[in-house]
Amino acid sequence: MSNRSHRAAPEHTHPDDVPVQTALAALADPVRLQLVRELATTADWEHTCGTFDVPVGKAALSHHFSVLRAAGLIEQRDMGPKRVNRLRRPEFDQRFPGLLDLVLRDRRDSGEHER
Repeated sequence: MSNRSHRAAPEHTHPDDVPVQTALAALADPVRLQLVRELATTADWEHTCGTFDVPVGKAALSHHFSVLRAAGLIEQRDMGPKRVNRLRRPEFDQRFPGLLDLVLRDRRDSGEHER
């Protein structure tokens, strides 16, 4: 038996069960923020785990996905040998209205007030 084809399905936390501190901590990390930003620009279930443009290895990337799932930000599922992702934007927006809008703003907006 191949472990790859029988890996455990990812565990997900619904945004309704997430404290605001957990959501903020997940979004505070630059790599996780980049993952969320990339997911926000693609269709649901289109982005596989290995296609993100982030400067971390496989183990670290797996950890970041786990943190995002625990914060209710993403959902993952296996499609054959690949794991695909979706940003849980509608559910997350219902739990934390406006939070994703703030963190997903164009990076140019975030630097306007810094001197």
